[in-house]
Amino acid sequence: MARAFIGFGGNIGDTRQLITDAIICLAQRAELHILAKSCFYQSAPVEATGGDYINAVIEIETELSPYGLLHVCQAIEQEFGRERPYANAPRTLDLDILSFEGVTQNETELMLPHPKIIERSFVLLPLLEIAPDFFLPNLGELKAYLPKVAHQRIEKLPCRNCNCGEKDVYSQTAH
Repeated sequence: MARAFIGFGGNIGDTRQLITDAIICLAQRAELHILAKSCFYQSAPVEATGGDYINAVIEIETELSPYGLLHVCQAIEQEFGRERPYANAPRTLDLDILSFEGVTQNETELMLPHPKIIERSFVLLPLLEIAPDFFLPNLGELKAYLPKVAHQRIEKLPCRNCNCGEKDVYSQTAH
């Protein structure tokens, strides 16, 4: 089993509910187990158009390969109405594999770790909430990059019965 982190975001519709539902869809898959979920964050678009985004990050263990996980994430995006009319368009749901344990790759379809992981407050804050000492071999401790994104507008939203940051938030037996 490999550990991976997935970032969620969207700015069309009831994004908090869409992200919650997408996490439940992932939790129902036998090939992975959700270990932790961050709270929700509201952030201004970065290099994108539209209204504010809602974001969250989960930590998983999976038997899937990186491309297998990518396929699952893209299928969930499709199921939730994701359209890609142009780069960085507003979206109902976006799932990004942020890192996949032991994998570094720079391929067009899947770059790991995510190439913008250190440039986005909406990735760093929820990721560091559930993994405060997160370290990547070529980047070091991710908390060192927080000052570089401090100018980006972001707000941690009040939690609604989500047990944010706690282990075993979702399990197959719970749903």
